Amino acid sequence: MSAGPDDKPGGDIPPVGIGASAAELKTDPKPESKAEAPPKPKPYEGLPTPRRHYAVATVMIGISLSVLDATIANVALPAIAQDLDTSAAAAVWIVNAYNVAVVALLLPFSALAERIGFRRMFAMGLALFTMASLGCAMANSLQTLTIARVAQGVGASALMCLMGGLVRNIYPLSKLGMGMSINATTVAVMSVLGPTLGSAILSVAHWPWIFAINVPFGLLALFGVRFLPDVPRVNVRFDWQTALLSMIVFGVFITGVDNLGGNLLQGLGLILVAMVAGVMLMHRCRHQTAPLVPIDLLRIKAVAFAVGASSLTFAAQMCAYVSLPFYFQNTLHRPYIEIGLLMGAWPAGTALIAILAGRLSDKYSAALLSGMGALAMTIGLLTLAFMPDTASNILIMCAMLLAGLGFGFFQTPNNRAMISPAPRNRSGAAGGLQATTRVFGQSMGAAFVAIAFSLSGALHGPWAALLVASFCAFLAVVVNTVRFREMNPKAAA
Repeated sequence: MSAGPDDKPGGDIPPVGIGASAAELKTDPKPESKAEAPPKPKPYEGLPTPRRHYAVATVMIGISLSVLDATIANVALPAIAQDLDTSAAAAVWIVNAYNVAVVALLLPFSALAERIGFRRMFAMGLALFTMASLGCAMANSLQTLTIARVAQGVGASALMCLMGGLVRNIYPLSKLGMGMSINATTVAVMSVLGPTLGSAILSVAHWPWIFAINVPFGLLALFGVRFLPDVPRVNVRFDWQTALLSMIVFGVFITGVDNLGGNLLQGLGLILVAMVAGVMLMHRCRHQTAPLVPIDLLRIKAVAFAVGASSLTFAAQMCAYVSLPFYFQNTLHRPYIEIGLLMGAWPAGTALIAILAGRLSDKYSAALLSGMGALAMTIGLLTLAFMPDTASNILIMCAMLLAGLGFGFFQTPNNRAMISPAPRNRSGAAGGLQATTRVFGQSMGAAFVAIAFSLSGALHGPWAALLVASFCAFLAVVVNTVRFREMNPKAAA
């Protein structure tokens, strides 16, 4: 039987000695070496529409629920403490328990998601979060409520660790910036909307409804899980010892940071314990394949720069968010009703710039765009810090709007630079790294406010905290300047 055209490399060229001479082969325009070259893989084009739209809606509900519940309970603490007959200091653990659970589990869950699948992890996290929300609403003691909040934090962590990776696999690379802008806007708006929404609910209902309102939205999002993308899995055994070390590092560190303002020695001791555990963790992950702490991704220069800039910007954001209400009330002497209006200008600026930032981030350097955003944020914060108390609300809102525009313009291209260089099968680790960086930066920002208040007092503390926020934003400008020179040496020259 003669060989068919597909039986041998070279297509329709017969092999030497079977009907063809060497000369004939030499003059053939299709050399054998080219025929043997494997075809280039097509770039990943994301999910087709309308599945992409349903997946985006599902992810946005998950983001909104997990971020909103980090702040919505704050305004209800006095009512909860009174209703459950407990002290205000004890009631604070209703908030802390949630935050510590989220931070401690972000990296372990992102690594686990790469092994069991994104859709399965999303469904498990959303189901746990929804059931825990119902448990919070039905709690009749501080202990029960705290346990339910821990479970809620575990579910929220399972959702947060997936967001960056899901966006990486929902959109094609050409539209990744747009997806990042939607995520960044949702996170920013929900972070600020939490206390406002909590106050609105408390004005018409009892505090359990703050948690019960999550249940219908959680059930709705569960129907959308089937539209989420199928992400390639990592065939590496999950390292439970490394996961435990990671939980100790981040959980103990955040607890130590929270204690800096009240008990300095205890806070420093916890931070020292976390640092020792961190050294052990890095040593263990150094030579692993697909490590739980994504050292392999941090070796990518673009990712490392994005992580550093993001932590500084989120520290500046949280430092400003916590100190500004005190600053407006004590320094600029604004009534409560005006404070809410002034605070709303920041997320409004972030939302307004989102679409433009997403489109530009798909075309231009992340270092250039993020540097411009961080610079605008720095100018806005410094303007607020040196604002006279006779300034009009319009002028204050313009400064807040500028800071919000800068924050939104920074986040989208920076998040894209953090997620896009990661391989698809490491997108879970990239998403976990992004979420951990955000929460870490926010925790540091809150700690800076506590330290500023302890050192400068209630009168000058808000002003000092605003200066610290401005300095953090300026450091983000410096990081982006260095990043631009490193990543674009010809343009920098």
